[in-house]
Amino acid sequence: MDKLGISGKDSSWWVFTLPAFFETRNLYDEWFLFSLLPVFVSVGFLTWVFTPGGFAWKHGRNQKGPASITGPRGLPFFGSLFSLSHGLAHRTLASMSSTLGATQLMAFSLGSTPVVVSSDPQTAREILTSPHFADRPLKHSAKMLMFGRAIGFAPNGTYWRLLRRIASSHLFAPKRILAHETSRQLDCTAMLRSITEEQSAHGSVLLRKHLQAASLNNITGSVFGKRYDVGQDDNQELQELREMVKEGFELLGSFNWSDYLPWLSFFYDPFRINQRCAALVPRVRRFVHEIIEDHRLRGCDKLSDNADFVDVLLSLDGEEKLQEDDMVAILWEMIFRGTDTTALLTEWVMAELVLNREVQAKLQEELDLIVGDKGVTDADVVNLPYLQSVLKETLRIHPPGPLLSWARLSTSDVQLSNGMLIPASTMAMVNMWAITHDPEIWKDPLVFIPERFMEKNGGENVDVRGNDLRIAPFGAGRRVCPGKNLGLVMVSLWVAKLVQHFEWVVDPDNPVDLSEVLKLSCEMKNPLSVVAIPRNLVSCPSPF
Repeated sequence: MDKLGISGKDSSWWVFTLPAFFETRNLYDEWFLFSLLPVFVSVGFLTWVFTPGGFAWKHGRNQKGPASITGPRGLPFFGSLFSLSHGLAHRTLASMSSTLGATQLMAFSLGSTPVVVSSDPQTAREILTSPHFADRPLKHSAKMLMFGRAIGFAPNGTYWRLLRRIASSHLFAPKRILAHETSRQLDCTAMLRSITEEQSAHGSVLLRKHLQAASLNNITGSVFGKRYDVGQDDNQELQELREMVKEGFELLGSFNWSDYLPWLSFFYDPFRINQRCAALVPRVRRFVHEIIEDHRLRGCDKLSDNADFVDVLLSLDGEEKLQEDDMVAILWEMIFRGTDTTALLTEWVMAELVLNREVQAKLQEELDLIVGDKGVTDADVVNLPYLQSVLKETLRIHPPGPLLSWARLSTSDVQLSNGMLIPASTMAMVNMWAITHDPEIWKDPLVFIPERFMEKNGGENVDVRGNDLRIAPFGAGRRVCPGKNLGLVMVSLWVAKLVQHFEWVVDPDNPVDLSEVLKLSCEMKNPLSVVAIPRNLVSCPSPF
């Protein structure tokens, strides 16, 4: 029998003895099945009790290395889902890690998904720069919204490396960012004028809507080569684009229980994510497809440095040439990710400047000294060290993605230098908020002190673009945000222009509230309302 590949020993023999042992006729007897339920519940409960990190870490997954990974057990089967599905997840995780003494690495469960989170710069660097963490877990909503074919979520491999090369060599190349300065200046000028009009009409300004309008127009100009009159509410195309971006933000930012409990999607979808994604995708395809066709018909013989992203993608040839569905996904991601992020970060900067009047006065003094009464340009921004320090301090206190927006996924077992081993198929997060608020790393971490980044004031000129994990709001390693340089250029120019043209003071009817709400980005819970007093130094907004 062994020669025929049939084992003479049946290891499942014990199953057939169960009916006799329990004095029942067969295994399908309803009383027999009912009697087994407490057994399964008991086994599950004991597994949970003796498994640090929760149910997803059973079978000793967190003890594979010389040093084990500790963490909260959460609830049986659900893990820490209830703790993190509401409120501010970055603060909750920071508190858990500190309480358990697990800032280097903490294990926890989100349903059946094993997760680790690091609140330590060294461990964070090992995770973010490891080639074994080059993948991202794909949320159900992200997959439905085509992001699986875009730069942010595409799995590590030949296609993703092609997208990264296109982004760095074409879309976000320094010469292309520089070539779009005129457009940024025009958008900023329009924003300054609309702020002046609202201030004159109402005595205060709700800043976010002006920032979002300028951001949307700037990104559509860069990506689609189209600009809109954002002051017109009857523009149907602009209105549809705004609705699609808003809907996409809500869908991706919603906490979807089915991402961690897949069986739940069959009967529980409180946010109607499946239905809303299915309705949004055809609208996006139609909208972007029409723009691509318009560019094809128009043609582009010679590609200039200030060409829009659609023309750039259409010009690619050979191994870089993309299918239209891939182009739609990439262009949609550019619009989606580039619209609100810069606006929300600028709002945080201005909120801190309103609350810290001495910082605002120092920044205005630097602008008056170096720029004078002419318009601020990108070339000026490079020579404004205090402005750069203000931006860095804002990114430290209010990182837009406190958990770096999207997690990583281990493709194999990863051994860390501290002796801990992260098993394959584990979701990994970096709590950048916890790192930037750690008193062991930063002196007075809760106080807004831009001087900490000024070398002439005894500070340290820290790079925020991923080289120093003490403050890396754009991530690091292979999955670092490809548009980080463009985002920094935009926010730097906007803040400089806003501070040069106005003095910003508290709106007595709406005091500044720094409360947070965590959606796709961490934004101000209550939009910033301020009083914008025109400065005599600059009489009227000018593009340059």
